[in-house]
Amino acid sequence: MRGLPLMLLLLAAACVLTAGCTGGDDAPTTLRVVPAGSLLLPMEEVEAGFEASHPGVDVQIEGHGSIQCVRQVTDLHRAIDVVVVADEALIPDMMYRPMEEGDGNYTDSYTTFATNQMVIAYTNHSLYADEITSENWYEVLARPGVVVGISNPMLDAAGYRSLMTTTLAEDYYENDTIYDSILGDHLRPAPEISQDGATTVITLPEVLKAEGEKVRVRDGSIYLLSLLDAGGVDYAFEYLSVAEGHGLNYVTLPPEIDLSSAAYVDDYKKAVVNLGFQRFGSIGSERVGNPIVYAATVPNTAPHPDLAHEFMDYMIAEFSEGHGEGWPSPL
Repeated sequence: MRGLPLMLLLLAAACVLTAGCTGGDDAPTTLRVVPAGSLLLPMEEVEAGFEASHPGVDVQIEGHGSIQCVRQVTDLHRAIDVVVVADEALIPDMMYRPMEEGDGNYTDSYTTFATNQMVIAYTNHSLYADEITSENWYEVLARPGVVVGISNPMLDAAGYRSLMTTTLAEDYYENDTIYDSILGDHLRPAPEISQDGATTVITLPEVLKAEGEKVRVRDGSIYLLSLLDAGGVDYAFEYLSVAEGHGLNYVTLPPEIDLSSAAYVDDYKKAVVNLGFQRFGSIGSERVGNPIVYAATVPNTAPHPDLAHEFMDYMIAEFSEGHGEGWPSPL
């Protein structure tokens, strides 16, 4: 019996030496990726494919509104390996600036890889679901009793694009009541509207909330889906890939206002949204209407920069293939 404790000690020592116990060299490497919420469905496939070809790597995907994705690095100082946003301009505007601690900027480069378009998503149970079309959508959304959902423009690119789309619609349809009747009259404090030549500028307050029953606001466009399913809203401003990926009904909008085409960039620029956060004043508070373009970057603070760049290259290659419904269009 005296030999038994010695044997146990020898086994324990062997376990430590070979790193066969919990932890050690065999512990997985965690790669943290924060993408825009509209990419969560395709990112599940990207995650699975990358992990399959990289044993020992655990990719953790955490979706947010695009502005919130950036803030995970710049404001919350989290150890994030890859940031993926639905508005390419957010990266230079908010990350090409000196880090609060350390040398250099939060990042110095990014890569674009996909496009999308704004649509009006709804379900079979939405009010007037049997009447709405691509021609009368703004009339239907303005009707009494119809509840409209948008994401928070202070946090999410789809949110400020909802404001842009309804603003651009006023010129396109020659109807100056569209923005107010669908959104503007139902937000408090009311965003300030001004004209700079042919450009409409919407300046948001520091805290934006919906007032009354007409509009529902959620942190990201992806969070509107449960409201649609439950009947909490009748219609939501969404990206085409999100509507298709979740099996929603939707109406498309004219390319002059859906932020999808480089051919109409001069039209899109006529809608500008100024974010209300005072600290954004020197780092890109002005969001200018532009075609929707997704972009990714590896922050200079990434814990695993080489692996992060490898993941980003793999992700971009997957998106370039054009997988279909639920995926934005390849750039």
